[in-house]
Amino acid sequence: SIMPQKKNPDIAELVRGKTGRVYGALISLLTTMKGLPLAYNKDMQEDKELSFDAIHTVEQCIRLFDEMLKTIRFQKDHMEQSAKGGFTNATDAADYLVLKGVPFRDAHGIVGQLVLFCIDQHKTLDEMTLNEYQAISPVFEEDIYEAISLKTCVEKRLTIGAPGIAAMEQVIELYQTYLEED
Repeated sequence: SIMPQKKNPDIAELVRGKTGRVYGALISLLTTMKGLPLAYNKDMQEDKELSFDAIHTVEQCIRLFDEMLKTIRFQKDHMEQSAKGGFTNATDAADYLVLKGVPFRDAHGIVGQLVLFCIDQHKTLDEMTLNEYQAISPVFEEDIYEAISLKTCVEKRLTIGAPGIAAMEQVIELYQTYLEED
């Protein structure tokens, strides 16, 4: 970038671009192997170049990512602001209503009204007043704010690969064990 303060994610973008090359090799290889009988066939000579290129590309991408991850810095305050702006907690508002006994179909409609209200008022869900919530549905109580807080939204995601702390710790432990075995 021409702006010295701006940092472009060059490595991440380049690696993302390389996925097309690796996927292309996979598709080409699968197409070549499709329908071959159970034995060596001359068609299989085509697999070497594709395989070696894909392996080399992936190895290079891993090395690049390793270097990138050593120097990456996250701006948590900017990340939090970005997360608040996209109604990422709308599903949690619907879950809140369901836990209060509202059928999901109705909860979905109510949250749709909340989002439209917020867009119209240039607000996020956590900036709405309790009166504004209750004008849309009397089911809302003061505990809505805890239910839709970004921290709560993230921490209650517990399945493997989810962003919740417990889920992340589980994945980290799994991969640390895997790396130690190698």
